[in-house]
This record gives sequence, C-alpha cells and structure tokens, in this order.
Amino acid sequence: MNESASSRGMVQLSIDPDGWCPQARRLPSPNFDARPAGVVPQLLVIHNISLPPDQFGGPYIDGLFTNTLDHAVHPYFDQLRPLRVSAHFLIDRNGLVTQFVAAHARAWHAGLSSFEGRDKCNDFSIGIELEGSDFVPFEAAQYDSLAALTLALRRRYSLRAVAGHEHIAPGRKTDPGPFFDWLRYRQSCSAATYLPPLRFAMLA
Repeated sequence: MNESASSRGMVQLSIDPDGWCPQARRLPSPNFDARPAGVVPQLLVIHNISLPPDQFGGPYIDGLFTNTLDHAVHPYFDQLRPLRVSAHFLIDRNGLVTQFVAAHARAWHAGLSSFEGRDKCNDFSIGIELEGSDFVPFEAAQYDSLAALTLALRRRYSLRAVAGHEHIAPGRKTDPGPFFDWLRYRQSCSAATYLPPLRFAMLA
C-alpha cells in the first residue's frame, strides 16, 4: 500500500496464508519468535508510539523495531539501546500500514501483561501500533486502515477480542490513550456481520 488511505477512501487489505499482508509495506524485524505449540492469535492489542515522543514522521519507529535505530540522533534514544521490541503492524499518520512480523509468529509488543486472567499476552495476541501519542487525536486515515486491517485479520484468524495496551498492562502502560476513539473503531468493524462477534473489552 504505497499511498495514503485518505487519498482513496477505505482501504482493502488481506492476510495471506503465511501471515503477511500483501498490501502493506513489509519490513521484517528480527524481534520475534514462535508462539507456543497449539496457540493461535485470539486477541488484538492496540498501541500508540511516536519517536521522539510526541513527534511524528521519520524513520525512527522502523529503526526501533528492526534494531537499526541510530541512538545518537536524539537524547531520548539513548535509553532505548537495550530494547529488543517489535509489533506485527504499524499504521502511520497517513494510514500507511507497515508489517514487521508475520501474524502467526509472536512479536514482542505487550511485555508483562494479562488478559482475562491469562498472562503473557504476546503468546496469543497480534499487536498493532498507531503512530500517535496520549495527547493528540488520531487521523481518519488511521481509523480507516485499522478497520481494514482488523477485518483482514479476522478473516484469517479466530480473533475474539480487542484491548488496548493500557488494559492488559494497567499502571504500566497508558496507550493507545484517551484520544483513541474506541466507539468509532467498534462501529467501523460492525459491518462484518458474517464474522463471529468481536468483543471490545473496554466497551463491554
């Protein structure tokens, strides 16, 4: 997907049998491993990220997730040196989708986490990062791409629920934050009535 979502309306995305989105920009991360035997994705986790904090654009998120970040570029980056993290997907401010890890593999996005009494959310979740912060609204193009990506993932996997990082790691994480419109997101996903219901944990 080489142009912004907003320039052409609703995005059409799919997930192939290997867990990759052919329409996304593909930038493989080394920060992943296999899910436990027999475990399949059942949870979507929504995050926000900006590097440096509250600044958008640039190659820095890509660098963080691929272990190529130049830590000398900004003072904030020095504290990121030991990190080895990733997400399955990133949606930038223009709605461009980048995929770092195949959806069937375990990306390192959730950290210490629990959902409905089940720990280690990385084992059974797919992580989607939105370029943003806790202090500004997200863009319409991001909601469009997020809805399309959610639909594509639901067609491929038996996803049951959606949660924010703040909901699976309360007190430790705050994203996607107060400016993420959960109602708008749920409504954008509601048209797929032919799929099993997707539960939005924070709106239940």
